[in-house]
Amino acid sequence: MLKFIFWSLLAVNAALFAYGQGYLGHFSGNEREPARLLNQLNANQLTIVSAERAGHPPAAAGGADAASAPAEGKAAAQPLACVEIGSFVIADARRFEARLAALELGDRQSRRNLPGTEISSYIVHIPPLGSKEAADKKAAELRGLGVTNYFIMSDNTPMRWAISLGVFKSESAAQNQLAALVKQGVRSARVTPRMSGSKLLAFQFRDVDAELQANLEKIRADFPNTQTHGCR
Repeated sequence: MLKFIFWSLLAVNAALFAYGQGYLGHFSGNEREPARLLNQLNANQLTIVSAERAGHPPAAAGGADAASAPAEGKAAAQPLACVEIGSFVIADARRFEARLAALELGDRQSRRNLPGTEISSYIVHIPPLGSKEAADKKAAELRGLGVTNYFIMSDNTPMRWAISLGVFKSESAAQNQLAALVKQGVRSARVTPRMSGSKLLAFQFRDVDAELQANLEKIRADFPNTQTHGCR
């Protein structure tokens, strides 16, 4: 009896061991372990990765990062600083200005008298300072030195944001004024001759993009004695 029980338990244990190792398959699939291994899909493409890589999978191509990147070649075109068209006699200037009205440029358009060839006067001045803020700061320094006779030049000319310290008919009078200013501590003043005004005019345009430049050139083509060039 004891022998029968011993051999029965040994047979049961052997059967459980074989089932646990997959040799007898599962009741639901009736498969052995070797057969399951053969049925795996793309087993040769499996790759062992580290825990760090498993926690941070690579971003898919064309994902959120790619979508958020700005498209190449689509940056906004930067406007040109300044374009000047001249020279016009008064009659042509009026016709040109009438043609410009349709563009509705507002304060982006200005007109100036071109200088002549003869000296009309001499100006004592501090050269252009680049901005209203800089000119105001320099004016405050002048007041601190006791200089009260000055004028900030804000018109749209090459002397914009310069500070005038007097205009004189003769160069000697201008040099005397400069010497007096130096004694007061003004070191950056200069004497510059002013040319007489001519009867020729020029037009300046600011914030000019490609479309506006093309429209300006189309109008200018009807005035053969004029030219286009950059300005400041």
